[in-house]
Parts: sequence; structure tokens; C-alpha cells
Amino acid sequence: MEKSLKISEKRIAEEHITDEERRQLLSSLHSRLFWVGQHIPDYVEFEGETYPLHSYVWELIQKDKLTEAEKSRIDKYIEIISAKEKNDEKRLEEKPLTPEEAENLYHETAGLLRAVMDLKEIESGTFKENTKHFQEQFVNQRIKDAKLWLEFLKNVSK
Repeated sequence: MEKSLKISEKRIAEEHITDEERRQLLSSLHSRLFWVGQHIPDYVEFEGETYPLHSYVWELIQKDKLTEAEKSRIDKYIEIISAKEKNDEKRLEEKPLTPEEAENLYHETAGLLRAVMDLKEIESGTFKENTKHFQEQFVNQRIKDAKLWLEFLKNVSK
């Protein structure tokens, strides 16, 4: 009987992420580019309430100017999301998790961090500035690429 108990404990231990895997996930959350490729969750549940996060952020991105009431609401959302993110990060740090649970929790936490970052940038106005700058760079690069292709085609057809 004791032998089968040890096997069961070993199987359970193998099903959970290791301390090293846990450290890697947490370290990745605190890296400079953690947010790249992360999706803002559609909804965030906190203290029994459900908040439509993704659509709210998208709605704010579309606005040219924010009212004081909207800025106040953004601050409230940032508080809620930050509290949820802290809870998720604590779970990732302390709870026994399967690799799948850990990965899902990591992506949720990173998505929440990205939402906080985006909301802060929207509130301060830097989101629009950064987007405009990126779009200008993108268009300029496309123009340069097109000119290079035209030059290449001229040289090839000679």
C-alpha cells in the first residue's frame, strides 16, 4: 500500500511545473518585452464582478479625446486589473500548477499587464502618439521598399 502511495505522489509531482519552470515564467513576466504577442483578455473577473476588458480598451483607443469621467473610469479599471494581476501572479508563484494551467495563467497575467500598460498610455495620450509614430515609420518604410523594388526592376530589365 505504501509503495502505491509513493507512486501516486511521484505522478502528482511530475504533473506540476518545477520550481525552475515557475521561476522562468515569473522572470518572463518581468522582462522588458513581456507584452509582445499577448492578447488583452476579453473579460476580467474580480471579486464576483465581470468587466469587459478587451472591448473597453478598444473603445478607448478609438476616441480622439477623453473626458475627465472617462479618465476616472480608466483609473478604476487599472486598480481592478492590477489587483487581479497581483492575485494571478501570486498563484503562479505559489500554487501547484500543471504545465497547461501555468501557461494559461501566465498568458492571462501578461494580458492583464498589457491592458494596464495600454490604459495608462491611453490616459496620458502617449498611446495615440506612439501609434501615429509607428504608422509614419511603417508608411515611410513601405515607400522606401517600393522605390528599391522599382530600381531593382529597372536594373533587371536592362
